[in-house]
Amino acid sequence: MALIPPFYIDCVVAIGTTIDNKKYWLGTGFLFGKFLKKSEDGKHEHYRVYLVTNKHVIENKQTIQIRFNPKTDQPARDYSVHLTDKDNNLIWTGHPDPEIDVAVVEIDINKIKEEGMKFSFFQSQKHIADKKKLMEVGAMEGDFVFVLGFPMGIVAEDRQHVFVRNGTIARIHDLYEKRSKDFVVDALVFPGNSGGPVISKPEIVGIEGTKFSNEANLIGMVKSYIPYTDVAISQQTNQPRITFEENSGLSKVEPIDHVIETIEEAEKKKNALQYIGI
Repeated sequence: MALIPPFYIDCVVAIGTTIDNKKYWLGTGFLFGKFLKKSEDGKHEHYRVYLVTNKHVIENKQTIQIRFNPKTDQPARDYSVHLTDKDNNLIWTGHPDPEIDVAVVEIDINKIKEEGMKFSFFQSQKHIADKKKLMEVGAMEGDFVFVLGFPMGIVAEDRQHVFVRNGTIARIHDLYEKRSKDFVVDALVFPGNSGGPVISKPEIVGIEGTKFSNEANLIGMVKSYIPYTDVAISQQTNQPRITFEENSGLSKVEPIDHVIETIEEAEKKKNALQYIGI
């Protein structure tokens, strides 16, 4: 029995960088396909595929690596993703709101496919639940979610297998009421989880008189954990001596709406460049 569609696992990638010939895993990303059209015979669907992560994961970098597992039992393979062009202009697009921590970069998956890598992508018209849909199905505090990612940059030497953790929606009404741009889940995340997808857990029962959803949908992306401050007090002076920042176990999540908005921004920029002949 599976609560997450198995191909969701293959939508998630580790994001790394190389410094002095040593690889460091910085965060998490996922592949998201914007639906374009169906083929004329109606048998195939066409998508434009983007790598989605946080701005803070890829800022000030020219190149990152993303990892895929082959369909065979061979070791995983890393692929470079260029974030700037030959003139040092940014290729990736961030959400225009500086408070929204979402970045996307278009990915050509043909090479990955030709080389026999195992991958998939979330499809924009099938696998997501935006704020409107969450409100329609009655998603609220206490509902279960899954958080996928690579906490603390834990990635095996020869394979890529994502960690899946449980959580619950801790606060979402602020988002519904437009008092906040993100929502909060009760789930432990760490550096490395940034950019990871958050999936709703399918339910088959609910409190009488309330709605429920039996779908596992992409509802958002990990932004950061919410810290709290702990202060060490001197026993001699009763004055604070050392301040510690600790992980509260609560995490901010960017709703999937912000991913869609960022992709729309990337499409506008792309169309504008094409229009002026660049």
